[in-house]
Amino acid sequence: MKCLVTGGAGYVGSHLVISLMDAGHDVVVLDNLSTGHIAAIPQGARFWNIDLENAQATHDAVSQENWDVVFHFAALSSVGHSIADPFHYLRHNTMNSLNLIEACTYHNVKRFVFSSTAALFSGDSDMPGITDDAHVNPASPYGDSKFFIERALLWADRVYGMRSACLRYFNAAGADPLGRLGEDHRPETHLIPLAIDTALGLHPSLKIFGNNYDTRDGTCIRDYIHVTDLADAHIRVIDQLDTRSVSYNLGNGRGFTNLEVIESVERVSGCTIPWDWAPPRPGDPAILVADSSRIRMETGWCPKYQHIDSIVGTALNWRKKHPHGYGNHTSRPISSAACP
Repeated sequence: MKCLVTGGAGYVGSHLVISLMDAGHDVVVLDNLSTGHIAAIPQGARFWNIDLENAQATHDAVSQENWDVVFHFAALSSVGHSIADPFHYLRHNTMNSLNLIEACTYHNVKRFVFSSTAALFSGDSDMPGITDDAHVNPASPYGDSKFFIERALLWADRVYGMRSACLRYFNAAGADPLGRLGEDHRPETHLIPLAIDTALGLHPSLKIFGNNYDTRDGTCIRDYIHVTDLADAHIRVIDQLDTRSVSYNLGNGRGFTNLEVIESVERVSGCTIPWDWAPPRPGDPAILVADSSRIRMETGWCPKYQHIDSIVGTALNWRKKHPHGYGNHTSRPISSAACP
């Protein structure tokens, strides 16, 4: 297939790119490198340095090929930052995505896979896992921006026939099992990489936000899904788009508290992690755990990394070899298994 991946230099996007290339597909990465890394783009993938904010450049890029599928990852993605600066998030994520969606409908793209989020849900359901048809009630501007994009894709299907898959994944974690890619956000806000950096002495101490949630130990519960399993789901849903648009929740279906994550990192690393309490963050639900039964049933998707220790282990292995992440690399040293 000919695949266009926006945000393909980022964390989840780059893992999809390398999975697509491992399967022999032709991939173009479209990224402005505002948060992504040039070194995370596998050799063999073409790279176009384009900002989706530029509507004309986006239209020109989409017009270059007859794409079999477009994957859209490019977005701002911090819940806390979105609450601090809501209009920036709403404007950036929605307008940039509209530029891309409009270009895709204009140039007759028929399949579109969207990186959505569990932040669409408030976590106030009494159900043990959040289903695909659960009530949407974002607790942050970030979540609202993703929901707006989902609505735009609904109209892109109804009016122009571009079918889409909205993949609402929960907490992406881990690293490429072969050690080719990992997680490197600037600044880092995710618990597992922060805990790993603290265990390795790269970060002085860790803050746990809130200890009075209605959970088994008072800290937030999250469903962690390995980034390679996420990439597999993105590829599996493509066939669904031959007949209809779909929305799926992606998670392991099992939640771990913040304290349990720290215990896992200590167990896998053999190191003690210094940490302390901090006030709860606005927009953080107590529990977010996915019910992913529909995508499992309809596509055969089954996460390979279902235990927190196995997820942490891949992230730890990559970070040990790359203590400064992608550093100041300006080249692309990574090879895909599909490259000559």
